[in-house]
Amino acid sequence: MPDVRITFLGTGAGNCIHRAHTAIALDCSDGTRVLLDAGSGNSALVNGSKLGILAQDFHQVLLSHHHGDHMGGLPHIQGQRSMMTPDAMPLQVYASAESLKKVERLFLATSIDHAVDQDGVTTAEGRKVTAWHPVEESEWVSLSGSVKASAFPVDHIPGAVGWRINADGVSVVFSGDTRFCPRVAEAAQGATVLIHEVLSTESNKDGTKRRGHSTAAEAAQIAAQAGVSQLIMTHLDSPFHFDQQPLLDEARRYFDGHISVASDLFQVTVGA
Repeated sequence: MPDVRITFLGTGAGNCIHRAHTAIALDCSDGTRVLLDAGSGNSALVNGSKLGILAQDFHQVLLSHHHGDHMGGLPHIQGQRSMMTPDAMPLQVYASAESLKKVERLFLATSIDHAVDQDGVTTAEGRKVTAWHPVEESEWVSLSGSVKASAFPVDHIPGAVGWRINADGVSVVFSGDTRFCPRVAEAAQGATVLIHEVLSTESNKDGTKRRGHSTAAEAAQIAAQAGVSQLIMTHLDSPFHFDQQPLLDEARRYFDGHISVASDLFQVTVGA
């Protein structure tokens, strides 16, 4: 039976002092591994190594947007990957054109002797190690024979997107960072699982909206509108690191399906 294993390598919001930043690995039953966002620094590499998920195991990255806590880990992943597997195919990075412009600047700032341009990153010897792939709204990208992904716009910053990944009957939708956004519900219709960012409860709704994020109630409402089987909340701010019960209690008022709150190194397998 086809399934997808979801591994959370980072589940903290940008200001969270207790968790690594957003990075999620999807392992599909056909052997395809997809990385949703790349965390910051080497956090995805550190947490991945604890579970046997190494830099050389990443081949395709889907970025939600260009904030540092979501894409800052890319140079570290690419550098470690090139060191461990010098002859590997280039790391394939998919994102909006606007986000990829920022990614290009990040690599320009961090590379020592690599050439960086609008197409990707090349070593001094002329070997391509990273390739950029700008995506359009509703465009489906084939990641393998049975795995495809599509980006959709969300309400965070210009160029921010969420992702829907379809893998042989299993659908995983990742909101990325967003305020309450009906486009997420549209993209997640009938999905197996919705991974939605949650910064706070409704008690801080206004502040959360100003920061471009969602509450537990809003994530649950999106899950209910989409008719998903399962909601996983992530991207938590520091006050909810030790006690997630307020998030769960609030979400359960709006969504009757299975609800969980991710933590770093949390793994779950979902099937069709």
